Amino acid sequence: MLSSLIRTLLSGEAPGMGIIVQFFAIIFIALCCFPIHESAHAWMADRLGDPTGRLSGRITLNPLAHLDIIGSLMILLFGFGYAKPVPVNINNFPPKKRKLYFALTALAGPVSNLLLAIVFSLLSNLFMALIASRGTTTVLSVAMYFFGAAASVNVSLAIFNLIPIPPLDGSRILMVVLPDRIYIKFLQYERYSMYALFALIFIFNRIGISPIGWLSSVVSAGINWITYLPFSHWIG
Repeated sequence: MLSSLIRTLLSGEAPGMGIIVQFFAIIFIALCCFPIHESAHAWMADRLGDPTGRLSGRITLNPLAHLDIIGSLMILLFGFGYAKPVPVNINNFPPKKRKLYFALTALAGPVSNLLLAIVFSLLSNLFMALIASRGTTTVLSVAMYFFGAAASVNVSLAIFNLIPIPPLDGSRILMVVLPDRIYIKFLQYERYSMYALFALIFIFNRIGISPIGWLSSVVSAGINWITYLPFSHWIG
């Protein structure tokens, strides 16, 4: 991440290709995958009856419409973060399905990240197969590492956003199972919860504990195994 790149540069050592490729993969995620994540929220809400996100200009791939300063800093430092939440007016959903539709709208973002992770993992394995069959080149190696890193970061984004803490998507999904009065009280701490989570992640990373990283690696390994299968004959 950015912190690893900075430490390497300050030490006087030349950064390895893996660090550089991962850094640019994270920039790519912030500029391209965050907009897809947020557009997925707005698109799903619009399909379910709430045009608020669409009318706010959030169904767009323009990163300026979606990026959040703190969330972007988090992805640079830790490899997972968040963008500006898409506005949703739950009153536009059918009364009997409001909670369900709100949860589906929230779920659309992490699902888009997992789908992107599958696509990028397929591309990474494709380039690995090309290396196995034609021999390695700098371009093929960089492409393989780049798409592998992009797949991994998208998995981390999906898992991070499913944490049930406001304003993350997991807190919206939690609305389906929590009584309204408890959920409203839960949202009262939204202003502070994100900073508390940021502090906890920073502390955990300092002492070498990363539950999100561990779970992300497990899911990434599963996706990589599945997307490896079409190319296993060439890779061996």
